[in-house]
Amino acid sequence: MGNHARVAVITGGTAGVGRATALHFAQEGFDVAILARGEEGLSSTVEELEACGGRVLGLAVDVSDAAQVERAAEQVENRLGPVDVWVNVAMNTVIAPVSEMTADEYKRVTDVTYLGAVNGTLAALKRMQPRNRGTIVQTGSALAYRSIPLQSAYCAAKAALRGFTDSLRSELIHDKSRIRLTMVHLPGINTPQFEWARNKLSHRVQPVAPIYQPEVAARAIFDAARRAPREIWLGKATLQSILGNMLFPGMLDKLLAKQAYSGQMTDEPESPSRPDYLYEPVENLHRTHGRFSENAKNKAISVDSHMVGVTVLALAGLGIAALTRGRKRHR
Repeated sequence: MGNHARVAVITGGTAGVGRATALHFAQEGFDVAILARGEEGLSSTVEELEACGGRVLGLAVDVSDAAQVERAAEQVENRLGPVDVWVNVAMNTVIAPVSEMTADEYKRVTDVTYLGAVNGTLAALKRMQPRNRGTIVQTGSALAYRSIPLQSAYCAAKAALRGFTDSLRSELIHDKSRIRLTMVHLPGINTPQFEWARNKLSHRVQPVAPIYQPEVAARAIFDAARRAPREIWLGKATLQSILGNMLFPGMLDKLLAKQAYSGQMTDEPESPSRPDYLYEPVENLHRTHGRFSENAKNKAISVDSHMVGVTVLALAGLGIAALTRGRKRHR
């Protein structure tokens, strides 16, 4: 790599978690390429990142188009050098009951949120495999494990991404590859997507509480890129959702049926004429934070998934040991 800094690619890098992540990598001394659809968002993000002193490349890309992603990856390596870290953040969603969704809406959310990450992964692998090094970070969600009502398209796409990632990870292990693959599962984040998302509900929507600032997610994603644990579960609610769904899925079905409708809606009526980002970028909203900063937390617990397994096994072992001792005493 000569004197070049390390290179990171961030998809969906002009707003929310993607923009916060791109900025964090730039602040850590990386040269950064951001892939997103809107020229306005690209321009303002490139300007913000260039203030960190490194090289920055903004490329207009719809990640659902594999050919566009492949061309962008080629441009990144030609202009910045070999990609060390590729972070798939780009997503979109439609918030509506299943009965009000259309087949085209499901396809579009899947094309961007799931297949967009697959396209990014394939482009990264094509370049990393001959070098036998590099790190791919998938941005997941608590909803990849525990679906909630009104977000069927997004939940399904994130669950699909987790399935794809698990399969690829086993293949990389089989091939004794030194390419690292990691996934960060996020809680509710204060991003502008709640102004952008297609919303068929009567009221404006909000993240499921507790809500965290995008910088919390960015720090976790950078940590994942640095250490490459199997998965990071970010935030207490993520931990509770994943473990709760493993232990009490039926109970959670009923709990979410009661609480998740009102929990995702504010008291403000939605404007039926507001633009959304499903097919075209929305201008004038490319910023890091959403409108929930007053209630958003700046810190969250971060747990490596394998440590949860070790802890659960240890607790189970202690429980079995206690039962065994109790039986011995009663003999």
